[in-house]
Parts: sequence; structure tokens; C-alpha cells
Amino acid sequence: MANHPPSHYLDIGQLGEDLVTQWLQSNGWLILHRRFSCRWGEIDIIAQYPGGEESGLAGKEYLTQNSTLAFVEVKTRSPGNWDAGGRNAITPQKQAKLWRTAEIFLAQYPDKADYPCRFDVAIVSYQPISQLQTQIKSVQDALFSSSVAGYKFHLQEYIPEAFDA
Repeated sequence: MANHPPSHYLDIGQLGEDLVTQWLQSNGWLILHRRFSCRWGEIDIIAQYPGGEESGLAGKEYLTQNSTLAFVEVKTRSPGNWDAGGRNAITPQKQAKLWRTAEIFLAQYPDKADYPCRFDVAIVSYQPISQLQTQIKSVQDALFSSSVAGYKFHLQEYIPEAFDA
């Protein structure tokens, strides 16, 4: 068996993030940043929902008063993983790192600092397409699915406000 360079292998985590990005966009979210990193850590997706009710405000003032920022942690796992699909990986230490990283993002983008912010978690499962017949229930329960490079990815759960800042 040949030893391939790292670029040869699929980045399963990035493919899971791609799925969540597509789902967020299909639900009206704007993707501001992917894999934002600083010395404290990395945030997989930073998204803005420009929703809210019409309030007679125009332009930027309207967006600021009605937008929400979501700092999204994506956990992509194969079936039968050890950490409950990634849920157990969101430890208090991981939450603190995400919070510090979000603070750095807001410092770099002060025009977003007044937006309501939340921390969301997306649970993505994947498996080779050749094994799909054994996991039909997970396909039916998925919020969103996509096939890439011989794998089927399923957004199993999206948890808004998964933890407090």
C-alpha cells in the first residue's frame, strides 16, 4: 500500500462543514467566515441571519438591530463513534476556547459586536455509500444530506444555542 501525501486524503471535517454551510444558506443564513482561527482556537462557521421583523429602519441600522450571529461548531463522525456523534467533545474547555475565539472575531469585526450572538453545534454523520442499506433510518431522520467522493453525509442534528457564553 502506497503512502499518499496528506493532500490525497479527504478532509472529512471540511466536507461536514460544507454540508452544514449549504444547509445554513438554504435557510437564509449568510456565511461570514469559514474556519476562523486565532491563537485560542478555531470556529468552523460564523454565520449571520439577517432576519427579524420590519421595523422601518433602513440599511445597516436595520441589519444591526435584527441580525443574529451564530458561531457554529461542526462535529462530523462515522457511525458507532465513541463520543455520541461529537456531542461529548463539546466540553467546558472547548466551550471556553470557542468563546475566546468569538471574542477575537468580534474585536476584528467591531461592526458585528452589537449583534446578538449564540453558539450552535451541528452533528454530522457520514458513511461510505456502499454501506447505506444498513443505515436507512439515519437517512430518513437527517435534516439535510449530500453525497461527496463516495460518502453520504447527513446533518443529523442542529442545536441552536447549544451552550451559554
